[in-house]
Amino acid sequence: MWKWKYATTACLSALTLIAGSVDSAHAQAAGDNVVSLGWAHVAPQTGSGPLTVTSVGGTPVDMPIPGSGSGARSADLPAFIFEHYITNQIGVAFLGGWPGRMQLEGRGVMDSYGVLGDTRTWAPEVVLRYHFGQPDSRFRPFVGVGVNYTWFTDTRVTNSDFVEQSFGPGGTATAHASSSWNPVVQAGLDYQISRRWSVDMLVAYIPTDTNVTLTGKTAGGTEIVSHAKVRLHPIVTFLGISYKF
Repeated sequence: MWKWKYATTACLSALTLIAGSVDSAHAQAAGDNVVSLGWAHVAPQTGSGPLTVTSVGGTPVDMPIPGSGSGARSADLPAFIFEHYITNQIGVAFLGGWPGRMQLEGRGVMDSYGVLGDTRTWAPEVVLRYHFGQPDSRFRPFVGVGVNYTWFTDTRVTNSDFVEQSFGPGGTATAHASSSWNPVVQAGLDYQISRRWSVDMLVAYIPTDTNVTLTGKTAGGTEIVSHAKVRLHPIVTFLGISYKF
């Protein structure tokens, strides 16, 4: 996986080549469409409540595991933005990216396990943006508010030591993470380098939580179900190159 600094270097190198043939800049205006391709860094501000056993062999229980917890690790992924300008200042942007795998790790008394599993994360956004400045401005800061829908697929428990110690030798485990609608706030900057090309930078915050359900089975077939609410709340940074049409 690329490191953030490599993505930055690649974008700046491409901009240097494009800027070499530029003699004037014209920023986005009403009716324009802009497509951005780049790299996103997702940094969860993460934590969780305790892992709580809620069912054993079909019998409801309420057994929090003291000191247990979990969290998510940072991830990098290719991303894109499509924005349509309604006026010279107001645009509607759709943001998406390749659904990378997010690793889930143990915290507290579960810290020694390291990574417990992973999941594929989908988190598109629709954002209403306000761009400061005029269409002929080279620098155009912007702010935006919008909505995000986050869901997870192919959630897996990958730590065999955790599975064996939780459900015994020969035990198995599966996991599921819930989806949610969330608000989005963002701020960023467009730097116009030609009539059609620009570089985009933004920072976004999404207060996302998910309820993780862990379902394990012992070798004898006894099912044990546990739940934990995981706070993700990622700060997302994006750097990309844009083309206006």
